[in-house]
Amino acid sequence: RFQQVQSMMYDLMEWRSQLLSGTLPKDELKELKQKVTSKIDYGNKILELDLIVRDEDGNILDPDKTSVISLFHAHEEATNKITERIKEEMSKDQPDYASYSRMSSSPTHSLYVFVRNFVCRIGEDAELFMSLYDPQKLTIISENYLVRWGSRGFPKEIDMLNNLKVVFTDLGNKDLSRDKIYLVCQIVRVGRMDLKDSNSKKYTQGLRRPFGVAGN
Repeated sequence: RFQQVQSMMYDLMEWRSQLLSGTLPKDELKELKQKVTSKIDYGNKILELDLIVRDEDGNILDPDKTSVISLFHAHEEATNKITERIKEEMSKDQPDYASYSRMSSSPTHSLYVFVRNFVCRIGEDAELFMSLYDPQKLTIISENYLVRWGSRGFPKEIDMLNNLKVVFTDLGNKDLSRDKIYLVCQIVRVGRMDLKDSNSKKYTQGLRRPFGVAGN
């Protein structure tokens, strides 16, 4: 029983990391959520805990808003799925240690970044793209984190002030063994073609122009 629960926990931890990464397409995100809820329901069953019924999207059904007949059918369907899953697990000759192996070799490191302020006199709106960069291989090794900064020195979404946070996930031992890793911020100015343009009839709005770059 312990090995079963351990294997499931490793799977859930790995899938949780993928969900928090925010890089999955919509269809894969929905499929992964279904796998997570299915694994949780199966674990509750073998631990003799209460069965939780859900809708097609994996959300817990509210008994106050769902009819008794609908709840009964949901319980029946969930029980059948779990019973089939238990039969599949029992038919295996050996315990499944694959998830443990995946967890042992899968990336488990993350980098948390909190953007407190951006100080640069541009005069127009800007977009900040933050990413991890390997200077030896001259390549970016992560997704970009985008921050839209206003011309008045505040984030475009004012409610994000003091809440600009990002976690770069899926960093493995290979990444930690790199000689150097830089946190690079690319600055893109959004506005006129030339900052010197003063005649509103001549300049064009909304153009994206590279402005600067910073690294640490």
